[in-house]
Amino acid sequence: MSTPLTGGRIIAEMLQAHGVDHVFFMDAILRRALVEMEKLGIRRVLAHSEIAAAYMADGYARVTGKPAVCMAQSVGAANLAAGLQDACLAQTPIIAMTGRQPAAMQYRNAYQELPHEPMFRSTTKNSMRVDGIEQLPHVLQQAFREAVTGRSGPVHIDIAGHTGDAIAAATLNGYPQARQPFSALPGFRLPAESRLIEAAVRLIAQAERPVIVADLGVCTSGAQQALRLFAEQASIPVVTSLDAKAVLPESHPLNGGVAGTYSRACANQIVNAADLVIFAGSIIGDHVSHNWTLPRQEVPVIQIDADPAQLGRNYPGALGLPGDPRTVLEQLARACPPADRPAWLDRVQGFVRQWNETAALAGASDSVPIRPERLCAELSGVLPPDAILVSDTGYSSQWTGTYVQLRHEGQRYLRAAGSLGWGFPASLGAKFAAPEATVVCFTGDGGFMYHLPELETALRWGLKTITVVNNNHCLAQGTRSILSAYEGSDGKAEEIYHYRPMNFAAIAQAMGCTGIRVTEPAGFAAAFEQARASELPVVIDVVTDPQALAPLPWTP
Repeated sequence: MSTPLTGGRIIAEMLQAHGVDHVFFMDAILRRALVEMEKLGIRRVLAHSEIAAAYMADGYARVTGKPAVCMAQSVGAANLAAGLQDACLAQTPIIAMTGRQPAAMQYRNAYQELPHEPMFRSTTKNSMRVDGIEQLPHVLQQAFREAVTGRSGPVHIDIAGHTGDAIAAATLNGYPQARQPFSALPGFRLPAESRLIEAAVRLIAQAERPVIVADLGVCTSGAQQALRLFAEQASIPVVTSLDAKAVLPESHPLNGGVAGTYSRACANQIVNAADLVIFAGSIIGDHVSHNWTLPRQEVPVIQIDADPAQLGRNYPGALGLPGDPRTVLEQLARACPPADRPAWLDRVQGFVRQWNETAALAGASDSVPIRPERLCAELSGVLPPDAILVSDTGYSSQWTGTYVQLRHEGQRYLRAAGSLGWGFPASLGAKFAAPEATVVCFTGDGGFMYHLPELETALRWGLKTITVVNNNHCLAQGTRSILSAYEGSDGKAEEIYHYRPMNFAAIAQAMGCTGIRVTEPAGFAAAFEQARASELPVVIDVVTDPQALAPLPWTP
């Protein structure tokens, strides 16, 4: 007769079976399970907020390609759900577990209780309840399956008990083990139909000026090498979304830069001049296409994505290739004959040269306060080959996406899908996932202040991250629209987007971390060298020009 297992033990065993080695949480949740996790070697990372725990899990999963776990008690469920917005938009596989009052206490004004399913409906693929211990193994296995299959993303499990204790304390006489644990992206590598591949090959052969727009799905599929092989064989230039910025080194002759709204002019010019656009691993949202103006609707489009429902959604005439992006790109590389397009590639490289010359001039500025273009140029020069650059949203993404040069094959780039403040906690998750890598967070003062207390988490866990704060004491991205709104009016515009000047280096030092303040452009390289040598988490506080505005996107 088998020994009865507690729900806490079952959770710990099933997480281990699915490759989970870190859990990010805010107390109080599943304490019995946390005890069992310790016995199995799973690291339990206590955050300072539910949202930060979700962001850490997001950064961890994006680096490892494995589902990550975050947890919160009943009253923290709303915060956890909000923290999953970025993961949902970035198609990150996360298992989010919350506690809720058991059935007998539902609909009776129980302490701190709200319905959880509506909160998670828009930020997860599915929200499932565990009302009895017998459900637990099945629901956990299904959650991991859903997180990594199809269009990947977060899945929510609501567990009976205010802290999940009703299930964690219950017992079960064994449970069926998963024969095929869904523990990595993608859950399946499905090919496209051969007839669709043949149709795509015909379109590519007819095109004189094709371009590949590499998007998020190339990264989630691990399709970087397949993309490069296909692009080189067919002589097709590659532009990218922000998410796919690192799929080709900057020096590669086929790299046309980041396209869309947060973009380099050269990349948008390339897409506009193309006579065939191949969206690889893309749902073709408004950012990568600059509100669906790049390419024009009449230009032929091939769209590759794991989710068939996305094919043709925004470009109805697109030839859709449903399947795993890596597998589909490998199919295209095998099916397309080698090609030469010297005139087109010369034109593409001309666009890129023109951008680089303009960017180099901006990056050479000796102005004080420091220009963000110069900060990005300095950062480009010191990022080591193993760097993982984690960017916050807004201007942080826009500055780094356009002006930071990723010059080494092993460098990676992660960026917020839209939640300001995501960058710093996500960089901690990235560091947990890749402890030997140099993890650099690029954020602004507004973004850093969201989750500044997580410096204590970094210190407690010995995470030697480097956080570069573009400190202009304001939310600069809103400057143009705010000043436009004030045109012709008297008033205090600064009240709605300016902060008090802060010294984040001093704050970091007061918290026991390393803090370095940079006020002159020439001082950044030495500050970064000092940061890399530190045995502590580091904040490099760079005082920058609040009047500096990122360039508007090139538009046809």
